[in-house]
Amino acid sequence: MPNEQQYKDLISEIVKKQILILGPDVALLKAGSISGLKLDKEGGVVNMSGEQQDILQQLVDQYIELSGQIVKNVLKPVFAKYPSIKIDIK
Repeated sequence: MPNEQQYKDLISEIVKKQILILGPDVALLKAGSISGLKLDKEGGVVNMSGEQQDILQQLVDQYIELSGQIVKNVLKPVFAKYPSIKIDIK
């Protein structure tokens, strides 16, 4: 079972990858719209409140909605590093 630090690490890694692809303004704006997720200006998780799995799923959904297949291709290797965390990539 994944712990809070694993979720924070995974979410931080996702946001930082999206900053490289989308730019910091867009990537942080999208991530910042998720209730319960607070990030620093580099994309690191400062705080999470609420269900961690839901926050992660909302984040992934936001980025996929924005740039679809590109996000899926970039994030697959990231998710492979966290096999205990299940995520639905639509």
